[in-house]
Amino acid sequence: MKKCLNDKIVNYKVIHTVLIASLLTVSCGSSKKVSSGRNTGNKAVSKSENLRNLDSKFNGKISKSITEVLKDAEKYLGAPYKFGGNTSAGFDCSGFAVKVFEENNYKLPRRSADQAETGNMIDIREVKPGDLLFFATAGGTRVSHVGIVHDIGNDGEVKFIHASTTKGVIISSLKEKYWNKAYLHAKRIL
Repeated sequence: MKKCLNDKIVNYKVIHTVLIASLLTVSCGSSKKVSSGRNTGNKAVSKSENLRNLDSKFNGKISKSITEVLKDAEKYLGAPYKFGGNTSAGFDCSGFAVKVFEENNYKLPRRSADQAETGNMIDIREVKPGDLLFFATAGGTRVSHVGIVHDIGNDGEVKFIHASTTKGVIISSLKEKYWNKAYLHAKRIL
């Protein structure tokens, strides 16, 4: 009887570990498929296009409402990652976007795939702070991650703030190979 009980405990631990690993692998999760090419508004961008040296059209000016969104996003820098989380105790990527926009009286859907269906599609060269970037972090073309454009450098470098599964709320860059490869499309909601 005792051996049987120990075997069941071990089996539950294995199942629990596999479930946790699966959840971390899909990050913010998604069940909606996006087009096979990255649609950036004006044209489909092939997976091979390099997003590291963009000719950004951003003029450096942002509205007061976008400034407030970014301030609210920045106050959560360093908050830990938590699957399903949408508080400073822990965020997942879509929960982070929901919280930041909610604090500024704008309601976003909860899942990153649903967020990807809101707003207007824009070319990556047209992005400005406050826009949303969508990624396929598990490979393929399914939206599984979202970030908020934080700033665009003079060289066109697009930086975004998001809840990373490994580092919590951080600022990353599309120049980073991982994000460059996973990028799908951008949306403007403000």
